[in-house]
Amino acid sequence: MKVEEFYKEFFQEIKSTQASEENGGVQEQIFTQMAIDLLTDAGETENARICFDRKEDKLGRTMHKLNGYALSENYETLDLFVTVFKGVEAPFTLTKQEAESSINQVERFFRNAVYKDYIKELAESSEVFDLAHTLAEVKEVQEFLSRVNIFVLSNGVFKSDFKANKTISGYSIFTRIIDIEYLFNLSDQTHVPIEINFENYGGILPCLESPSENEDYESYLALIPGITLANIYEEYGSRLLEQNVRSFLQFTGKINKGIRKTIKEEPSMFLAFNNGIAATADELELRKLPDGSKAIVWAKDFQIVNGGQTTASVYHTWKKDKADIDKIFVQTKLTVVKKRDNFNEIVNRIAEYANTQNKVSTSDLSSNKPFHVELEKISRTVWAQPVEGSNIQTRWFYERARGQYKNARLKEGFTPSRRKAFDLKNPRSQMITKEFLAKYLNTYQEIWYGKRLAVGPHIVVRGSQKNYVQFLSYNMPDKPDNVFYEDAVAKAIMFKTAEKLYGVSPNAIGDMRYITVPYSLSLLNLKTDYKIDLYKIWKNQALSEKMKSVLFNLMASVETFIKKNAPGALYGEWAKKEVCWTAVKENDFDIDFNELKPDFINSSTPKRKSITEDEQLRIEIQEEIARIKAIPSQIWNKIEKWGSETGGLSSYMAGIAFNMAGKVRNNSSISDNDRKKAIEIIDKVIEHAPDLLYEIDEIVKQINENPVTNPEVTIDLIKKIVAWDRKNKRLKDHHFRFMWNVAEGKYPLNERAKEFALMNLKTLKKYGFDE
Repeated sequence: MKVEEFYKEFFQEIKSTQASEENGGVQEQIFTQMAIDLLTDAGETENARICFDRKEDKLGRTMHKLNGYALSENYETLDLFVTVFKGVEAPFTLTKQEAESSINQVERFFRNAVYKDYIKELAESSEVFDLAHTLAEVKEVQEFLSRVNIFVLSNGVFKSDFKANKTISGYSIFTRIIDIEYLFNLSDQTHVPIEINFENYGGILPCLESPSENEDYESYLALIPGITLANIYEEYGSRLLEQNVRSFLQFTGKINKGIRKTIKEEPSMFLAFNNGIAATADELELRKLPDGSKAIVWAKDFQIVNGGQTTASVYHTWKKDKADIDKIFVQTKLTVVKKRDNFNEIVNRIAEYANTQNKVSTSDLSSNKPFHVELEKISRTVWAQPVEGSNIQTRWFYERARGQYKNARLKEGFTPSRRKAFDLKNPRSQMITKEFLAKYLNTYQEIWYGKRLAVGPHIVVRGSQKNYVQFLSYNMPDKPDNVFYEDAVAKAIMFKTAEKLYGVSPNAIGDMRYITVPYSLSLLNLKTDYKIDLYKIWKNQALSEKMKSVLFNLMASVETFIKKNAPGALYGEWAKKEVCWTAVKENDFDIDFNELKPDFINSSTPKRKSITEDEQLRIEIQEEIARIKAIPSQIWNKIEKWGSETGGLSSYMAGIAFNMAGKVRNNSSISDNDRKKAIEIIDKVIEHAPDLLYEIDEIVKQINENPVTNPEVTIDLIKKIVAWDRKNKRLKDHHFRFMWNVAEGKYPLNERAKEFALMNLKTLKKYGFDE
């Protein structure tokens, strides 16, 4: 996909999302959400909240503007987002002047927010009131905030050079331009690799290379000067922390008091006391030193998989405490992963075995846990009923590992019509990540661990990372089945519907949807004693109108209550505490939950059966066979030719492709081995020669317009074939003998015999045989 094609799809999705909003959304904010989602997937921000605040002067000029923000749980990092969006059909050029103007607007907002007087100008209903109040009043912000990132988000193309890092009110400000090309790269590559020239950050790294050689990785030991590590972290922040691991470990670089104390009081002992960091890279550039040793000069896709705490603590102590880190050296194990197709597994194992600062259990590195693998399988085989106004069954696509939805779309949507079919059956709005799953399930029901409340809406409000850890520890079953999956989707529908009912600014209930939605849903389920019929929601793929009405009124009441009772108006901070949830539970909101009795489980609710593993496997096999047979025989012939001529397929696999051409042409049965190999071939073609598949739509159209119907294979037809070939001798000897044995009744006329007869019939027709 090219940038122009990506932009066209991206812009179309913005318009579709806007049309689906209850009161119509603002395209600029929809774009902001989609851009932040891509940055979140790439690990470049987390727990971001969409908001909008703009202040104008008397002449109508924009003084400050903000489209979204993300404040890390430990208050170390603040991300501020400002959007330059134009509703045009093709990418425009974002000028340096436009970018600088937007940056100045965000800087003014931040400068004003850290001064307490600005709070007086804001109404509590403002979407940024909570952020401004937190920046001005929360003492941890003054103590720990060491990095403010300004992101300029745009659907334009930025072609200028730009680097504008500065200090405002004592805080370090770092600025980045995220244009449509960068978003395209994120979409295409899942993240944009970091390339580091160590000479630019304090000097090259003398190292020792592991003497053992293997095909999986290379390993090096080095000492990184503290100032070098701090400079790199100042430039890249959390982008250094490997996203696949961070999402499991809350790997945000929380400050460690012990490390901080060592740096300040005993810097010379740091190397002895600290276990260092583990990092990975795609490539390294080494330099031979005069004494014959080696040093690392440059690294591509440098990622820290263990030691985020060490890295952040060194930086924080240097920046906030003005500590001298010249005597600090950090032991570093750097691994170059050679096999990219095995990258995630190797990185996860490095994290599992190497980490000692944050205790890492196998359950932390959860993407490959049996629960997630099984739920993924179920989500590919269970279909939801069509929604009202449609006759198309859809799936709720569970993405246990980042990028699965995109890869599935590429594999199944290799032509425009097939991409459209995939999108209809697997709407992006029905894609659930494991973090979203944790949010939906943890919102639904309280989970107590002894006398301690381990899961509740106050946990959900703390953000996806913390909430996911609680889900792993207290709310994840050992083995899901289709009933669990259907109920999980029902809970997702409840959450998504509540968000839609809450509304979009300026037509929203308020400005704290991220708090009000989980709190209200948790309260609704608690007050109805968890009697809401989830199966009814699953079947209808929607909530009843009565439930929507009750939920809307409840959300309005809950929002008012939290804002009214939050101490010091810091409702965002209060909502993260159990005491807030307790207060909400104990309050009487004057809502008649008995109105929902028609939505409760009753005697007429059917008892559901779990799909057996055999049934699930059968469905998976059927879908793979359908995928194989969706490729016409003519294309299979081209695949076989490509594989043979280019070496893209081994001779064995090319033979499988040749056989698939015949089996698809004759609609023959496909063995398990052939099915598995054929799927491998399709995936290889999509990766290395996708153009082979581009003609499928045209060929299918021709086949549909000129269908070829096979005659019924009978004993009489086989006798005619035998009689004709006895005279003309066009069949191979063993083919003729098989036909003769069937005609004489020595072999049964089964499906295999019929397939063989049709193949011979096509051969003889070329020589004039007339049935």
